[in-house]
Amino acid sequence: MSEIVPVRVTVCPDANDQLLYFTSTSLLADDRHLVVISDRTGHPNLFCVDMETGCERQLTFGEQGFLKSYVYFDGRPYEGFGRASVSLHPQSGTVYYIQGREIRAVDIQGNMRVLAEYPAGQMTAFTHVSTDGTRLCVPTTDERALDGDALLKGKPDYNIDARVQEEGLSSYLRVYDTGTGEEVLCEEVPHSWITHVQFSPTNNDQILYNHEWPADCGIRRVWLWDGKEHIRLRPEGDGCSRDDWACHEMWARDGQFVIYHGGYDNGPGYMGCVRPDGSDRVEIAFPQGGTQYGHFTVGNPNGFVSDGYYRQEGDLSQRAGVWITLQYVDWKAGKMEWIPLCRHGSSWDSQDSHPHPIYNHAADAVYFTSDKDGKRAVYRIDVPK
Repeated sequence: MSEIVPVRVTVCPDANDQLLYFTSTSLLADDRHLVVISDRTGHPNLFCVDMETGCERQLTFGEQGFLKSYVYFDGRPYEGFGRASVSLHPQSGTVYYIQGREIRAVDIQGNMRVLAEYPAGQMTAFTHVSTDGTRLCVPTTDERALDGDALLKGKPDYNIDARVQEEGLSSYLRVYDTGTGEEVLCEEVPHSWITHVQFSPTNNDQILYNHEWPADCGIRRVWLWDGKEHIRLRPEGDGCSRDDWACHEMWARDGQFVIYHGGYDNGPGYMGCVRPDGSDRVEIAFPQGGTQYGHFTVGNPNGFVSDGYYRQEGDLSQRAGVWITLQYVDWKAGKMEWIPLCRHGSSWDSQDSHPHPIYNHAADAVYFTSDKDGKRAVYRIDVPK
């Protein structure tokens, strides 16, 4: 199959536009409206793109901060738009985000309401809204974990997880009723720095979460709160080592499995799946050479889309991947089929330029972020039938 030419969706030439983080879709259920984060006003704000008419509506009107999608402290913890905070409920078209310490909701017409305010002394990360739209999870971490070293370009110059462990700091799974704003759950997770949370697609009591880049990432990254206890989904043993790494945990569409990927210690990359109770774990190692970092996102029941790991003869060797590819996985047979679509051209120079491709709801198109033309923009590829 010949390489597909992606179509640019966002068209502001002097702005950085990007998809929401992979834990949230950026598309409404109609696959017509796309929500993006943009700095075209000089500060990060949300915009909704009508892909049939090309019209773009500004949803938020923040006048502080700068566009930096991740959760690292920048010296101004409550100033401006919570860049990492956005999640979308595709059926209702409600977008949740954090401004200062206010948890807000806005619809695609621009009608905004304040849902709640999270406690002082906390830092937030990526939010997630339940499939039925009734619950919003906002992970927070004791502020001390990220309280200084205002490095605007990246991470603090200390090991965050080490500080969390040494000082006994905690994260909290905070769940809010999206109708009333009431905090209905505040589950403390000691000695942790949680940045990703995701409700099960079928059970609001199950929350998938991570421990962000611990030293023993291979066995301490992927966790599940099942409403009663915390379950480690990749424990040590049975082929799993603390010296491996794992990341980007996500739910299968039917909620029956958790999917993740990573790399074996001094070995190839891999993709894994495991049931929410920790049973029936399967991991598939990538072919040798499949070590160029990337991400996966769930598509149809057996399909994924990725921005890394795959390479063709002649591709220059580099740490991160260069292709947008589809994967079809046979977990029982331990096999993966890779279908290249196009080169994404991302520089990978920051979290914001990571492509993080996503399927649309009909699974007939893929969207991704790239700075291949200088500024970040959102691109679309139609999936071959």
